[in-house]
Amino acid sequence: MRALVQRVSEAAVRVDGEVCGAIGPGLLLLVGVEEVDGQADIDWLVRKIAQLRIFNDEAGVMNRSVLDVGGEVLAVSQFTLFASTRKGNRPSYSRAARGEISAPVFERFVACLAETLGKPVATGVFGADMKVGLVNDGPVTIWLDSRQQE
Repeated sequence: MRALVQRVSEAAVRVDGEVCGAIGPGLLLLVGVEEVDGQADIDWLVRKIAQLRIFNDEAGVMNRSVLDVGGEVLAVSQFTLFASTRKGNRPSYSRAARGEISAPVFERFVACLAETLGKPVATGVFGADMKVGLVNDGPVTIWLDSRQQE
């Protein structure tokens, strides 16, 4: 699994002009699923996101997690995180899991993250054409990949 984590002041996702998920200060997560991803990938990603210390403390040092600050989370499924441009200029998405595989994995990820945070996680609509708006705070943007646990 891959996630692009962005610390935001606010974020929202719209489908057909209607807001279907919105948050205030917290994290916007763009999440991609590979066919081989399973519960171990979900568990690692949830733990890493919940404990990632990218929010400022009283001294202005990034030393607090989304859990510590009580921040909100918006998770949006995004298969394009597995784009490959190795051959030519048209990306290939062959590593991204098909919808019937990735949808349940994404739903489990959201459920596990909500349980860890002790609050609901806002989402978009899986497979829909979504418009995501955000105010990146910092900016702080971090790439996480369960296959390259750095």
